[in-house]
Amino acid sequence: MTARRRLPPLVLASESPRRRELLSALGVEFDSRPSGIDESSEEADPARRAVALALAKARTVGSLAPGALVLAADTIVVAPDGSLLGKPPDEASAYGMLGALRGRVHRVVTGVAAVRGRRSGTECATTAVRMRSYSRTEVERYVARGEPFDKAGGYAIQDAEFAPAASAEGCLCCVIGLPLWSARRLLAAVGGACTASPAIERCSGCPLRDGAEAASRPTG
Repeated sequence: MTARRRLPPLVLASESPRRRELLSALGVEFDSRPSGIDESSEEADPARRAVALALAKARTVGSLAPGALVLAADTIVVAPDGSLLGKPPDEASAYGMLGALRGRVHRVVTGVAAVRGRRSGTECATTAVRMRSYSRTEVERYVARGEPFDKAGGYAIQDAEFAPAASAEGCLCCVIGLPLWSARRLLAAVGGACTASPAIERCSGCPLRDGAEAASRPTG
């Protein structure tokens, strides 16, 4: 009988409840540890910026957990005018971001990185989101709930009450914060972790399933 391969412990370099929920859909056990890195960057290209920040998060946490397989992600919203939107620091910024996105199409870019020792790999996914023409009152209620402040672009596409998006073209998990097919490929390539397919119905038809829509960069 062949001995079962012992897989490295898995750490998610984030305390985001949305990323924890998504990663759980792969049927894996993991610990969460935020990287605490400075997420400011001079990089103007959203894909390079998202990948670099995800890799920095993974490497930072990996240095604190030797031998672990570390997964990290970073999400950036690209406004219709090309400006890059992170998490709004205050109410005025939240109103400004949601106003700039209202009724228009923007892009959401998520970089994903996996690190184990010297081995690493990255992928980057992009989804186009069309926002609906929500009212000022709806935005006020959303801000009053305190929802925008830990989310890139100031919104959660899955928020049932606000329901900010009219449509999305691409991977919905990318918008929420962790494209699961990208994560699954990287966990296998970097750490040999063969996970279950995502236990989310929408993932079966995701354009990232075969990797055609994702930019992948294995290293090490």
